[in-house]
Amino acid sequence: MKKTITLAHGNGGEENNELIKKVFYKAFKNDILSKSEDAAVLDVNGKIAMSTDSFTISPLFFAGANIGKLAVCGTCNDLAMMGAKPKYLTIGFVIEEGFALRDLEKIVQSIKEELAINEAIIVSGDTKVMPKGTIDKIIINTTGIGEIQKDGISSNNISKDNMIIVSRDIGCHGASIFAAREGIEMSNTIQSDCRSLYPIVQKIIDKNINITALRDATRGGVSAVLNEWANQSNICIEVQEEKIPVNNEVKGMCEMLGFEAMSLANEGTFCLAIKKEDAQKALEILQEFNENAVILASVSDKHKKKVILNSPYGTQRFLDTPTGELLPRIC
Repeated sequence: MKKTITLAHGNGGEENNELIKKVFYKAFKNDILSKSEDAAVLDVNGKIAMSTDSFTISPLFFAGANIGKLAVCGTCNDLAMMGAKPKYLTIGFVIEEGFALRDLEKIVQSIKEELAINEAIIVSGDTKVMPKGTIDKIIINTTGIGEIQKDGISSNNISKDNMIIVSRDIGCHGASIFAAREGIEMSNTIQSDCRSLYPIVQKIIDKNINITALRDATRGGVSAVLNEWANQSNICIEVQEEKIPVNNEVKGMCEMLGFEAMSLANEGTFCLAIKKEDAQKALEILQEFNENAVILASVSDKHKKKVILNSPYGTQRFLDTPTGELLPRIC
């Protein structure tokens, strides 16, 4: 094969077939995909969850991950947040003419590795090549189907019986992308938190924890999640400011640039609404994966559909839904 992607690789002909067989099929080969039908016939028993997402992140390669790993984590994590085990994914690549084949193979290898973590497979895909200059390098779309392992998880059912937990320290993905894009050198390298969350969720499910809701804190960060929950369940969420887990490097970047850590994007951090009686048990499980997991907030009816930030000094302020575009092309 040529060392770069050409327009011919997206024309449906020999070059396109060669690309599919030598790059994509080589990494993703399985009995369903190998049938090369127009659609995959899937055998899923019981309730399923389905999600789709497109990924345009810049830069494509960043500390801790790349666009390929991100694409799998993004869709599989959405399924996991509904208590579903990821099983089948479709994937679409829109590639710029002249894109380096070596970089594409690195991205594909990351996809393969992350699929293995989720025990999921690619069952269908599509490739398009755009003329040079019409897109920025590569765009990936993924759609996932998962089998529900725990029914009834919903962000519409949160009540005063719940505590809100965050699974780790926040803002690392947004900070790492901003640092990479702007060429900011930090004393320690900030790594994206990008990771697959299903193994963590499965352990919580296996321990029979009373889960009310789960949500990964991607664009808009934890602030967006909590405000969505407050609106959906008609509740007030009260956050204890001193408990917000932010590492020193992310905190320093926020202070320097005027960012709000609670609004920075994450790709491997999620919020949990857990029944009070199981909150400590859930926290202990989460801390096996990351010691920075904390019980972040409680639920009240003080100000319906609002998130309140309680400071250590006894003052309060509303934590609003993020507005504007803090950092475009974050995922």
